[in-house]
Amino acid sequence: MANGTVGVALVGSGRMGAFHAETLARRLPHARLAAVADPAPGAAERLTGALGAGRAYTDVAQLWDDPDVDAVVVAAPARSHADLVVAAAGAGRHVFCEKPMAVTLPDADRAIGAARAAGVVLQVGFNRRFAADWRGARALLDAGTLGTPRLLRSLTRDPGGFDPARVLPDTIFLETLIHDFDTLRYLHPGAEAVEVFAVADALVEPGWRDRGLLDTAVVTVRFDDGAVAVAEACFEASYGYDVRGEVLGSGGMATMGDGRRTGLAFSGPAGRLVETVRGDQELFPGAYTAELAAFVEAVRAGTPAPVTGEDARAALAIALAAAESVRTGRPVRIDEVEK
Repeated sequence: MANGTVGVALVGSGRMGAFHAETLARRLPHARLAAVADPAPGAAERLTGALGAGRAYTDVAQLWDDPDVDAVVVAAPARSHADLVVAAAGAGRHVFCEKPMAVTLPDADRAIGAARAAGVVLQVGFNRRFAADWRGARALLDAGTLGTPRLLRSLTRDPGGFDPARVLPDTIFLETLIHDFDTLRYLHPGAEAVEVFAVADALVEPGWRDRGLLDTAVVTVRFDDGAVAVAEACFEASYGYDVRGEVLGSGGMATMGDGRRTGLAFSGPAGRLVETVRGDQELFPGAYTAELAAFVEAVRAGTPAPVTGEDARAALAIALAAAESVRTGRPVRIDEVEK
């Protein structure tokens, strides 16, 4: 680290990667964008040029020879995440990895083990833990105000526009609902999921059903203390990007998420209208920035990450159980997918 500033490299310069790069270059006083690596010709150069920061590489291995790189943010395609975490840790670099950290439990264990052996910080990008509503609900839980959770709910509805041909098997569980599974664990601290039952179908793109597409799902999760949670997702909501949550506890109820662009409501002849958020970066800009700020601070202070590889593994186990439940049509215990 130079003068207490963490040099962070970005792996993957797509939509989310570009947002993270801008955060590193412009929003965090204790971080700097040291490099961008992307195999697509010209992609890294365009991003570093637009931000006026960082070196551009087409081979991620070049990052490990760059002395200005203290840490990496992995924002490459999901199925490459575990290998990139292992490579970064092996090179002695701290790692922030977008969700999911892995798509199999052995790969999750491999990533966690590599980070532990190297003594580097490993944080996973579950951004809702850093959003004001969700942090507020957790504070109520930690203070005992909400009492003991009994029923929990988390949902994700994307704004649509996806290409069904590019959706890999079980994406709705491994890449979308993985956020909700982590959220449910975050909002029920100290409890662990024991059984999952899921139903899913292709309701947005029914023509792709026979090719294995699942674009709509509802998952019931039972915890070891008896609490029951529901997670749902759909790849298309005509009104925008919708993320919400709810905890009903013995002491009351907390609800999270509204989806309004502003507090403005217009009442006219057609009724009352409100503008809704259209995308994830619009809904969660502060949370995306706060999670990277927390990562940089963990690297600077040498403290554990606030969202660990073990957290990512636990959410993945729920996702894998949900996918197996859809395939078998029965409830699946978490210990079944652990075998």
